[in-house]
Amino acid sequence: MMNNSPNSAHEPELRPLLSPRFVYRVTAVVVLIAGLTAAIAFAGRWFGESLALAGHTASSELFDIFIGQDHLRLPANVIRFEAQRATSIVERVDIYLTWPGLEGYSDENRALFNDVDAPEKLIFLQISQSTMSRDMSGRLEPIYRQVFDGAPADGPNGLTMHATKTASSYAGEVFYTAERAGQAPYVVRCLKAGTQTISTSADCQRDIHVGKDLVVLYRFTEKLLPQGREIDDAIAAFIKSRIVP
Repeated sequence: MMNNSPNSAHEPELRPLLSPRFVYRVTAVVVLIAGLTAAIAFAGRWFGESLALAGHTASSELFDIFIGQDHLRLPANVIRFEAQRATSIVERVDIYLTWPGLEGYSDENRALFNDVDAPEKLIFLQISQSTMSRDMSGRLEPIYRQVFDGAPADGPNGLTMHATKTASSYAGEVFYTAERAGQAPYVVRCLKAGTQTISTSADCQRDIHVGKDLVVLYRFTEKLLPQGREIDDAIAAFIKSRIVP
């Protein structure tokens, strides 16, 4: 029965407070926000893990690296740069190793690779085809002795320190040498003490010939100078063990 009261004609029609279209829009916005939140969380977690790795990898996958006449087989976690982690013919490969363990990066030793305050824990190497007939030991007499200046002085652990002429290209550096029974003399060049405020992983460098035609240039902190000859033997043995006959 129809209501004929005077107010009935002006009574508003009863409708839902939220229309279906509005509900759909709100739901879509909520879903979108939830999706964006999940994506941001995932991206943040991925970025955080990538930042923690800082280019390192714990993978032990082996790659065959061909340099000149030599064939190296190296695990991914000792190869320093991601772009070099591939089986390929290259001019050079950069690797890094813990000291004294000579190990690559792993989840267990990640702190050693990220601690800038402990440079004595890492040694950095560049392996390339040799462009000189003599390595650093062989250059002692024909080249380095010509730039030594003044009387030699005692260095750490039986090494002899040689200052260099200020007019030479080795100004600001010193050389350390030592005789070795049955081997060429040990020779390493380092930044002169006082030329930098803190010790780094590149204070000293030495290069050696290994394999058929490889030169291995390696760098380490001056804190490791007392172990210099031990490092030299270990580096040579490590590279030789990675050369494929």
